[in-house]
Amino acid sequence: MTNSSRFEFNKKLWLRFIEIAQPYFFPVAAGQTRLFFGLIFTLLLGVISFAFFLTVGLTFLGEAVLPAFFNSFAKDLITGINSLLNSPILYISLGAFLIFAISFASQKQKIENKWIQWSFLGLLLFLLFAVNGLNVVISYALRLIQTALNEKNAPVFWQYIMVIFLIFVAAIPIITIYRYTREKLGLLWREWLTKSLLERYFKNRSYYELDSNSINPEIDNPDQRISQDIKSFTGVTLNFLLDILSAILSLFSFTAILYSISPELMFALLAYGILGTLAGIKIGKRLIGINYEQLRFEADFRYSLVRVRNNAESIAFYRGEELEQGQVIKQLMAAIKNFDFLIIWQSILVLFQRAYTYIPVVIPYLIVAPLYLSGKLDFGAILQADVAFSQVFSALSLITDNMKDITEFAASITRLGEFYESLDDSSSTRKMTDDFQVEVTYIDYEYKSQIELNQVTLKTPNYVRTLIENLSVTINIHDNLLIMGESGSGKSSLLRAIAQLWTSGTGIILCPKPEDMLFLPQRPYMIVGTLKEQLLYPKLKEKIDNNKLQEILETVNLPNLVERFGGFDAQENWENTLSLGEQQRVAFARILVNQPRYAILDESTSALDVTNEEFLYQQLSQQGTTYISVGHRPTLLQYHQQLLTIFDGGTWKLQKIEG
Repeated sequence: MTNSSRFEFNKKLWLRFIEIAQPYFFPVAAGQTRLFFGLIFTLLLGVISFAFFLTVGLTFLGEAVLPAFFNSFAKDLITGINSLLNSPILYISLGAFLIFAISFASQKQKIENKWIQWSFLGLLLFLLFAVNGLNVVISYALRLIQTALNEKNAPVFWQYIMVIFLIFVAAIPIITIYRYTREKLGLLWREWLTKSLLERYFKNRSYYELDSNSINPEIDNPDQRISQDIKSFTGVTLNFLLDILSAILSLFSFTAILYSISPELMFALLAYGILGTLAGIKIGKRLIGINYEQLRFEADFRYSLVRVRNNAESIAFYRGEELEQGQVIKQLMAAIKNFDFLIIWQSILVLFQRAYTYIPVVIPYLIVAPLYLSGKLDFGAILQADVAFSQVFSALSLITDNMKDITEFAASITRLGEFYESLDDSSSTRKMTDDFQVEVTYIDYEYKSQIELNQVTLKTPNYVRTLIENLSVTINIHDNLLIMGESGSGKSSLLRAIAQLWTSGTGIILCPKPEDMLFLPQRPYMIVGTLKEQLLYPKLKEKIDNNKLQEILETVNLPNLVERFGGFDAQENWENTLSLGEQQRVAFARILVNQPRYAILDESTSALDVTNEEFLYQQLSQQGTTYISVGHRPTLLQYHQQLLTIFDGGTWKLQKIEG
C-alpha cells in the first residue's frame, strides 16, 4: 500500500485544493489566492449587511401592516431593531456593504466572466443566513409554546402554534431554494471543471502520453479522475464549506442563547467538542490513505472488465476465459481486501462517533433541570436549552461526524492534484526510478512541404531503450517510403515520432503541418457517429456531396455499404459491425476524401487480400498522395521507391527500390 503519510492534512493538500477550486471563481496567479479569499470575505460582509437591512425593512413593514400582531409576538424584535439602529451597528453595516461593493468593482475585469458563480455563491450565503435565522426564531417559538403548555395557558398556546405554522410556511420554500441553489452551483462547477480538465487532457495529446507513457505510472485511470473524482470534489467542497459556515453561524447564534441560559453548560460543551474534534482528526488521518487506495483498486477492477469487453473476440479465439476470469477476480480481491481494511477503520470511527454523540444527550438536563426546579428558569427554557445545546454540539461535531466523507474528499483531492501535476509537467528532468535520473532530450520539429529526418535518434518514452540511431532520410513528393524490419525493432515507433507522438530523443524532423498528413493505424479508429462522419473524419465540417462519397466507397470496393445500412446518416457501433478489412477500406476512403499531402500507413492493409491492397495503393498514387508504409509483405515493395530496414540495436539501412 502507498505510504499514507502523503495523504495527511498538510500544505501540499491545501495547495492542490486551491489549484483545483480557485480557477472557477478567480484567476490563479502569484498572490491571487489571498485576493480570492479576500473577495469571499467581502462577499460575506455584503451578505451580512444586506441581511441586516432586509430584516430591518421587513420588521418595519410588518409593524406598519400588522401592528397588533407584531406588538404581541415580536415586541422584543422591534425593540432590538430600534436599539441596533441607534448603535454603531448601522454605520458598520453601511461600511461593510461599501467595502463589498468597492472590492468587487475593483476586480471587475478578473471576474467579468464569473458573475454567475459569484451570484450563486452570494445567494447561497444569504439563504444560509436566512435558514440559521429561522432556526433561532423557531427555538424561541418552541420555548414559548412549552411554557404555555406548562402553565396550561390555552389562548397563548394556540397563538404561538399559529406563529410557528407561519414560520414553517416561510421556512419550507427558503430551505428548498437553498438546497436547489446549492446543488445547481455544484453542477455548474462540475461542468466547468470537467470541461477545463478535458481541455488540458486533450491539449498537446496529453491523453496519449498518459496512456502510453511509463514515466509517471502513478497516474492510473484518468477516466475515473475526470468523471468520479471531479464530481466528488465539487459536490463535497461546496457542501462541506457551506456546512462549516452554517456551523459557525449556529455556533455564534446558539452559543449566545446557551450562555444566556447557563454559562456552565456552554463552557462544558465547548471543551467537550474541541477535544472530540481533535480525536476524530487523529482517527481520520489513517482513513485518507485507505480511501485513496480503494479508489484506485475499484478503478482497476472496472478497467479489467472493460478490457474483457473490448477484447471479447480475441479472448474467445484463444479460449482464455479462465485466465481472464482469474485476472478480473485478482483485481476484485485487491479491492475487497482493501475494503475489508477500510470497514475496520470505519467501524473504529463509528464507535468513536457514537460514544462521542451519546454521552452529551443528558448533559443539558443535568445542568438546566436544577435551575428550573429552583424557579430560576421557566419550563420552556429547558427545551430551548436542549435545542441550543444540540445546535452548538452539532456545529462543534461537524468534522467528527463527517470524517468519513472528509477522508474520501482528501483522497479525491490527492488524485486530482496528481492528475493536474502530470498534465502540467514540463520539467527537463524526470525521475525514472528511485535510484537514478536521466537527462530528457526531445526531437525538434519544423514545418516544411516534405518530410525529412536529420540525424534522428529515437528512444522509448522512458528513455530506457534506443530504437533508432542517427537516422537521416528524405521523403520527397511521390518518393514513397516502405519501412520493414523485425517485430519490435521500432517501425511503428518511427511513425509515432513523425506524428509527434513520441518525441523522446534527438535530431530534427521536418514535416508538413498536421492538416496535410493523415495517419492510418493497423486497426482504424471508428468514431461514434454516422457513416458519413466515418468517411469525413477527422474533418467533419467538410461539405462533400453524398454522390461523391458514394463514388469514393466504390473506389475502395465498398459499393453496397450505404445501401446495407440504410443511408449515410445511419449510426452503428462501427467497430463491431464492420470487419477489420472493411474498416481498413473505410480508412483508405478517408484519405481519398481528405486528400492529404502525405499518408502514413502502419500495416494498414494487413486484413486485405493482395488484390484489394494493390487497388488501394493505385488509388493513392493516382490521387497524388505521397505515403510512408510499415509492412511485412514483399508485395508492398512494388508500390514504393525507397526501402528503410530497421534492425535491433538501433541500426538501419536505406536503399532505393528499382523498377
